[in-house]
Amino acid sequence: MDALTDPGRAWKQRVRTVLNEDDAFPTLDAADMALVTQLGVRRQVREGEYLFREGDVTYDFFVLVSAEVDMVVGVDGEESLIVHHGPGRFLGELNMLSGLRVFVSARVVAPGEVVVVTRDHLRQLMGTNPRLGDTILAAFVARRGLLMTGAAPTTRVIGSQYSPESLSIREFLTRTHVPHEWLDADSDPQVEVLLAHFDITAAELPVVIATGTVLRRATPGEVAGYLGLTVQNLPERRFDLVVVGGGPAGLAAAVYGASEGLRTLGVEMIAPGGQAGMSSRIENYLGFPMGLSGAELTGRAVIQAEKFGATLTAPCTVSSLANRGGYLVVRLSDGSEITGRAVIAATGASYRRLEASRLSEFEGNGVYYAATEMEARMCGASPVVVVGGGNSAGQAAIFLSQGGCAVTLVIRGPDLAKDMSRYLVERVEADPHITVRSRTTVVALDGDQTLRTVDLNDPDGTIPVPCAGLFSFIGADPSSDWLNGCAALDDRGFVLTDLSLTPDQLGQGWQTLARSPLPFETSHPGLFAVGDLRSGSTKRVAAAVGEGSASVRSVHQYLAF
Repeated sequence: MDALTDPGRAWKQRVRTVLNEDDAFPTLDAADMALVTQLGVRRQVREGEYLFREGDVTYDFFVLVSAEVDMVVGVDGEESLIVHHGPGRFLGELNMLSGLRVFVSARVVAPGEVVVVTRDHLRQLMGTNPRLGDTILAAFVARRGLLMTGAAPTTRVIGSQYSPESLSIREFLTRTHVPHEWLDADSDPQVEVLLAHFDITAAELPVVIATGTVLRRATPGEVAGYLGLTVQNLPERRFDLVVVGGGPAGLAAAVYGASEGLRTLGVEMIAPGGQAGMSSRIENYLGFPMGLSGAELTGRAVIQAEKFGATLTAPCTVSSLANRGGYLVVRLSDGSEITGRAVIAATGASYRRLEASRLSEFEGNGVYYAATEMEARMCGASPVVVVGGGNSAGQAAIFLSQGGCAVTLVIRGPDLAKDMSRYLVERVEADPHITVRSRTTVVALDGDQTLRTVDLNDPDGTIPVPCAGLFSFIGADPSSDWLNGCAALDDRGFVLTDLSLTPDQLGQGWQTLARSPLPFETSHPGLFAVGDLRSGSTKRVAAAVGEGSASVRSVHQYLAF
């Protein structure tokens, strides 16, 4: 195991560096301790006792009265100190709200007294005492930020950089903010030792080693199931509100539903954030003049929803919807079912695929449908091609250019002004590293292990262009198939709601209700549609957030009938 020792020492140094973040470790005063004590149970703990361990499914909220605790993480068979907590400190981080497995262990190093508060009572405290609740939540958020580096070795992803399966796992863990470490089987010297130690063969890659458990031929769904993020981990599967889709519209609905007292479940097919979560920069969202990334916006929304008690699951693919006994039953691809008194459909739209030869060979290994830090690192400073004339394509081109790539922006039309916001058009045209090719299409891709060139066709003919990454943003089709005929659709497959519905689309069931559809309600009572999935919606993040939040009022009205 000598080959693993040096990386462990280097990791300890990184931990010592990040521990300068004092904001993550507040000390509660006497008044705060009194509030906590009212909701918890005092008990004595002994030296050497573990209050919870790395890999535990759940744990309580501990406040230290007189005991002292070390937070440690296992690295290559050794426990490494993350931080020492003394009297007045509390333990825990964001998995206290999300239900993720525990990333670190809490070992008592000085005996004494603690206050033990259940998760439900902690939510009660955070909801009834905003000042103390904000202190706790801010610490949880800061600690997760530290753990993204400090606890990275607790979840190791081993695979080939050329493997789409490996990329999908890394994308999932990154987007769900799970601390993890990537080890490239093609180049990392640690890999051979790790594979031998855990008796892993090359045919079993990608592998995820999470808190000592080995997941062979891993998929995002299996990783999520182990970590506690899927429906299979829910003790209760009947909710007041089920929100299908985790983009801005769905997350807004989950925040407002949970904050207004509805037992709310959010179900997302890939990872919370949807397509907006993969945006490198959103500059026209109200209140953020300097812009923010989609990951920042949706990450904050996830925390907000979980703070109010919403349960968010991913990846969970919905296959169909049915009405059974007055309830809407959401059926998942694995056969499991979830019941909701009301359902908000927020599954948005999925990007179309280019009609180019060999496209499928390079998807996940040179062809991408998002431009984030991960994809940018994989391309380095090599030339890339961005396809599309909308805002997503413009933002991606600028982001990649700023990272050092020479960018070719390919559009079918004569210029960018038709579909791209003016401020983006000006920025793209002023960027010396971006070349715009109008009236052009991608017709073929070529390469060996990775993408090397793409063939572009314009009125003058076809030419090969060097390309390490092809980023496709060519429009989207509605993700409405799962509605299974429960909702009327327009001629393009988007869901019709409220005033867009004609009397013949409502059916006989509405006659007995003696009412018209509520705002955002579909042709099926109790089923609502918001965001990009809704026919006639404005395809902007702010509009999606507004629709998701406003639809909850209609849900309340429906449930009151």
